[in-house]
Order: sequence, then C-alpha cells, then structure tokens
Amino acid sequence: MNKFTLIATAAMGIEALVAREVRNLGFENIQVENGKITYDSDALGICRSNMWLRTADRVKLKIGEFRATSYEELFEQTKALPWGDILPEDAEFPVIGKSVKSKLYSVPDCQSIVKKAIVEGLKERYHVTWFKETGPLFRIEIALHKDIATLSIDTSGTGLHKRGYRYLHNTAPLKETLAAAMIMLANWKYDQPFVDPFCGSGTIPIEAAMIGQNIAPGFNRNFACENWPIISPENWRRAEEEAEDLAKYDRKLDIIGSDIDHKMVDLSKNNAAEAGLSELIEFKQMQVADFNPSKEHGVVVCNPPYGERIGEKEKVEQLYRSMGAAFKRFPSWSVYVITSNEDFEKLYGKKASKKRKLYNGNIKTDYYQFFGLRGKNN
Repeated sequence: MNKFTLIATAAMGIEALVAREVRNLGFENIQVENGKITYDSDALGICRSNMWLRTADRVKLKIGEFRATSYEELFEQTKALPWGDILPEDAEFPVIGKSVKSKLYSVPDCQSIVKKAIVEGLKERYHVTWFKETGPLFRIEIALHKDIATLSIDTSGTGLHKRGYRYLHNTAPLKETLAAAMIMLANWKYDQPFVDPFCGSGTIPIEAAMIGQNIAPGFNRNFACENWPIISPENWRRAEEEAEDLAKYDRKLDIIGSDIDHKMVDLSKNNAAEAGLSELIEFKQMQVADFNPSKEHGVVVCNPPYGERIGEKEKVEQLYRSMGAAFKRFPSWSVYVITSNEDFEKLYGKKASKKRKLYNGNIKTDYYQFFGLRGKNN
C-alpha cells in the first residue's frame, strides 16, 4: 500500500488548529469533524505527521469505515478489510473500542468480534492457524458512532503530548498539546517577548521555545509505527533530516517563566534542561503582582489556578484581581489566560477582546484573549 488515510485526533475546541497544521504540512483531502481531522497521506506522511503535529493527540491509520447494526455485519465487513497489507504475520494486535449511540453497544463484544474477524482474514492471507503476536505492536480500535464503524490502528503509541522532556511535573500539569495550542492562538512570533507568570512545570515556556525555534515536537521520542513493515527506515531518516534542517537553532528568543513557588521554578528549569532549551528560557521566582517587563510590547500566555479545590476560591479570586491590576499597567502587552472560573472577567476587571472554549483534560474552560493596544498581533 502506498496511499493511506490518516486520522489526527484532537481535543474539543482545537480541531481547526490541528487542521491548519495538517494543511501546512502539505496534506490533501482534509476533513474536519468533532475531535478528529481526516486526510490523505503516504508512508512518509505517517512519519511527518507524528514528528510535526503540535496540537494533535495522536495519529491513527484508518483501515475502513462501514455501517454495522449486527455482529454478523461487523464480522464480515471487518474481515473483508486489507489487514494482511498492513499487519505482518507476527504482529501483536490488541483491539480496543468505544460505542456511542449505536445498536452494537457492548464494547467488549465488539472488540471480540473484530479480533476474530481479523484473525480469520489473516489466516487466509498467511495460511496459518495460529498467530504468536510476538512482533511489532498494532493497536487496533473499533469506534462505533450512530451505527457507523470506523476501524483504525494507532501509529503514535504514547500520546503526542508526551514530548519526552517532562519526566517531572506538578500535580495538575497542562498537556503539552494544549500549551502549544494556546501559544498558536495567541499569534506569538519568535521576535516578541513572551512571559508565563504561572509556569508550574514549565510547559508553556518550553513549548514556546520549541515553536520559536521551529523544533519538531516529536524529534526526541519514539512512535509505535517505527517498526512497521509498511514504513521503511528511509522514510524515518527523511523525516528526521527534515526536522533537523527546518529547526532554527540560531534564533534568539526572549522567554520568561515565573512562579511564586520556588519548587516549581526548579522543576521548570529541570524540564527545560531535559528539553535542551535551558539557554533560551529564563525562569525566576516572582509573584504576578510584580510583573514589570522591560519591553514595551509582548505577549503573556498563562494557566493560573482555577480555584476548584475546597478552600481555594477566595485566594484565587484575589489572584485574578492582582493579575488585572498588574497587567493594566502595561496596556500594550497582549494577555491570554485559560481558566474554568466563570467570573474571571469580572474579577480581572476587564472584558476580554475575545474568548474561546477549550478543554483542559475534562475541565471545560475559556481562553480569555486581551489584545494589546497595537492589536492582537503585537
């Protein structure tokens, strides 16, 4: 097989960002739906998608899609798909599943049927009766939605938010993919000052540095599909060479991450060192009330506490008031804040220029965007 259909999964609210990334990589026939972006690719494109997509959760190889309202339909149509073109004889192929608003609602039964159907198809292909499953991993998913069955194989393995630099983190870390999305939505450019006054484990400043120097987010990690026969070592070599060639390691960046907790500052420094970006980011202990940038224009992107834990509400409300007072002194700076607190604008003391609904894990949040006096791109 030379041509494939890929599915890049995405958190609710950032599908358009993922689609833009897919388009910028040169892929075609792009379709955007809730939580996923489907597009055409070749084998090299599987490597490039995993290497470059900053805001997608994972990349799946779509094998087929059909209507199924009975287990017989599910079995026969699954068996008819070209599994032997993808899976080698020694493939390890566990099946996971989900079902939403479908007649076939028992996920364990669907998984079992799909597994049996694939085995029967592979028996005909390889003329054997038993599969040891000792080879490369192909994690297959059966996803049923309104009686439409989609069968896919995960190419990423560990989720794409796992860049490989954050071995240590705070108790409620922001996913790297969401941090990257927040920065991209802020329209920050590498030659602008960038500040995160609630840096926590350093995710937002580190992602900004990677974006600023155009470092591929998947450059220093492994993927499930690296040992698949359909993807040659040459494809991986080309993808890695492209990532190396396009990186702008000589770009100077002005990025600061601060936190009131010195332990978080130390944690951020350690994670930045793991990412090889220590020289690009300045981390310091500071409270947001002391925000006092030396540059006239810049961008603030942050994920402050939400105040959802018992006993935190009043403390967080005062923090939001302090943020509003601190940033008010620098009206030419653009400020971007994600929080689940519905009273944020009232506490901050200013109505956002724009806001966008995003999900931080399972928490429904708003991304408040306060454009500086020069406009949203200052």
